[in-house]
Amino acid sequence: MSARSRAELRSIPNLLSLSRLALAALFVPAGHRARIVLICLAGATDFLDGWLARRTNTTTRWGALVDPIADRLFVLVAIVTYLVNGQLSVVQMLLLLLRDVATALAFLIARAVPSLRGVEFKARLSGKFVTVFQLATLLALVIGVRPLTPFVAVVALTSILAIVDYARVAWRARVHAR
Repeated sequence: MSARSRAELRSIPNLLSLSRLALAALFVPAGHRARIVLICLAGATDFLDGWLARRTNTTTRWGALVDPIADRLFVLVAIVTYLVNGQLSVVQMLLLLLRDVATALAFLIARAVPSLRGVEFKARLSGKFVTVFQLATLLALVIGVRPLTPFVAVVALTSILAIVDYARVAWRARVHAR
C-alpha cells in the first residue's frame, strides 16, 4: 500500500467508516443498553463519513470501498447475533439481508461477465434507505418492539426496490459502455 493510500485511509471520513468495524466487534458481547448506543453510533458514523467527505472534498476510492463494507459488516454482525440468540428467525435474517446478498452477488457477476466489468458500483439513495431501515429494525428489536414483522417487511420491500434500482443502473451503464 502506497503512502498516499495509507494517508487516504487515515482521513477522518474513512476513520469514521472504519469505526463501524470496531462497533461491530463490540456488538456481540454488548449488553442491551450498549447495543442501543452502538446502533445509534453506527447510524451516525454512516451519515457523518459521507457528509464530511463531500463537505470537505475529501472523497477517496478507499472511502467508497470501506464505507459500504463497514455498513454491511455491522448490520451482518448485529443480525447474526440476534439470530444466534434466538431473537430472529432464519427467514427474518434472510429478508433483512436481502439487499446485501443481492449486491454481493451482483458485484461478483459484474466482475465475471466481460460486458459488465466496466460498471461502477456507487451508493444510491434506494440503498441508503435500506440501511436506514435495517438500523431502525435493529433498534426496534433491541428495545423490544413487537411484532417485528412490519419492520422486516419494510426492509424487504425497500431491498427489492433497491435491487431493481441497482440492476436498472447497471444495465444502462452496460449499454452505454459498448
